[in-house]
Amino acid sequence: MNNGGNFKRRRKDTFSDDEDSCSTDHEPKKKDLNGIITSLLLLEEQEKRDQDEQNEVSYEEKSILESNHKRKTRTMLEFYTNFQDYYSEIDETDRVKRKKSRAMAASVVAAAAVSQTENQSPNQQNKQSGSGQQRRLWVKDRSKAWWDECNRPDYPDEEFKKAFRMSKSTFELICEELNSVIAKEDTTLRNAIPVKQRVAVCIWRLATGEPLRLVSKRFGLGISTCHKLVLEVCSAIRSVLMPKYLHWPDEDSLRKIKEEFEGISGIPNAVGSMYTTHIPIIAPKISVAAYFNKRHTERNQKTSYSITVQGVVDPRGVFTDVCIGWPGSMNDDQVLEKSALFQRANGGLLKGVWIVGSSGYPLMDWVLVPYTQQHLTWTQHAFNEKIGEIQKVAKEAFGRLKGRWGCLQKRTEVKLQDLPVVLGACCVLHNICEIREEGIDPDLEFELVDDEMLPEIALKSVSSMKARDAIAHNLLHHGLAGTAFIQSHVYNEIVLLSNAKQAAFRLSVAKFRQSELVITMDMTETCPYNDAPMVLVLDDVSVHFAHHDRVGGGKGNVHIGSLRPRRSRFLVIKQILIKGRVGPDISQEESRRKL
Repeated sequence: MNNGGNFKRRRKDTFSDDEDSCSTDHEPKKKDLNGIITSLLLLEEQEKRDQDEQNEVSYEEKSILESNHKRKTRTMLEFYTNFQDYYSEIDETDRVKRKKSRAMAASVVAAAAVSQTENQSPNQQNKQSGSGQQRRLWVKDRSKAWWDECNRPDYPDEEFKKAFRMSKSTFELICEELNSVIAKEDTTLRNAIPVKQRVAVCIWRLATGEPLRLVSKRFGLGISTCHKLVLEVCSAIRSVLMPKYLHWPDEDSLRKIKEEFEGISGIPNAVGSMYTTHIPIIAPKISVAAYFNKRHTERNQKTSYSITVQGVVDPRGVFTDVCIGWPGSMNDDQVLEKSALFQRANGGLLKGVWIVGSSGYPLMDWVLVPYTQQHLTWTQHAFNEKIGEIQKVAKEAFGRLKGRWGCLQKRTEVKLQDLPVVLGACCVLHNICEIREEGIDPDLEFELVDDEMLPEIALKSVSSMKARDAIAHNLLHHGLAGTAFIQSHVYNEIVLLSNAKQAAFRLSVAKFRQSELVITMDMTETCPYNDAPMVLVLDDVSVHFAHHDRVGGGKGNVHIGSLRPRRSRFLVIKQILIKGRVGPDISQEESRRKL
């Protein structure tokens, strides 16, 4: 019994020793595990704090940018309002001065006429009244031979169009439209200038941009008279002809415009192409910095000042909306925000349609612009090509505008406050010529040089970004993308490859640019051609895209071959869709001969 009890005590002591040793081993492990968990929690907490700090910093930066933009916009609007008020006061002062001077001159002439009549003898008065003659103001005798020649009925229409940028029929149409507004009656002091001559003075001045002294010699009128006629006729064109020939299209016209633009580019719901150009001016007396054109100054190495003209055109190049007169230091997106078009769009009048602009405008719910980021995909390249065709319409229209009316190409003598009226008249006359299909002399074509600056906020609507991506995707997958796409070739070749240690052949493709595509039907994602060579695996077939020159339009080759050799097999190529100009097909005999 004692032995049994001793054995039990020894066994119990052994178990207690084992438990003590186990508990002793687990304690440091628990401490290490607790330390690791604590470290992880601390790291996670630190990461959260860092992330919160970054979010706060980015939010503050965004708030600062938005506040600066709003402040700039508000300051520019206040400046323009004060500027308009200032010139309105000047105009009112000049009008009062002119009225007083005319009244004074008329009183002097009347007094002189009365005094001379009183000094005449009764016989002379009876003689003069009997003959019916009246006194007239002395007018300098100037030659009107050039205008009299142009005004002859048998004057060649081609020569008339060279001088006035339009045919006789269009010129007479304008005269008839403006006759009721600009016609004057003869007075006892002088004969009125005919309507045709008034309109001709204005149009020739706008067409050539020649100084007023040369206009005076051409038409046999005084310099101040010519200047006055130009402003009067331009004002009449703006008030009478602009509502008729320059206005936003109605629903039927918008539907036709959409169809024409979609036929040009494949982009749906495009109702206009927008562009902004700069018109050079003489340095203004006030707010010089606002009109300073930094980009033109740097390019021409000559101090330049300008005002802007923003226009939207239809597929024919006819202006449907213009915004004229904002200072040349403003970017395209800033001019857009000040325009009446922007206000109409905010009111919902442009919902569901696109106005296509350049990269100088932001992407908005109604403004569609090209992709501007680096490393564009094939889809984006193709979309930019197509949207460029619509942009080209507006740029060519502005080129014809400046080509026809030479006064827009150089600094003019017109005062800054009168320039919007003159420029508006040029846009209306341009529309009349385009509607009546008045061609422009190739020698008059003008190449536009307007620097595009990316806007401060390039994306103003996430939904518009998704809509643009959808349009680009549809253009690509419906075979409408890319101006260089000539034909779609679908190859359904079954090529027999036998006894080949390495079965491979080359499908030759003619030179194609980086923007052109080589797509397989099984390929769902597009990638930049600059990423070549890339490998796509279709079953046992590898498709390699390679080119020799990464800088602009090098040669391109497509290699199609088997990944592993087989003694005898069929290589089936299903619907490899190649966009671009493709070389001759590889026949079975040629494949066997190469192998």
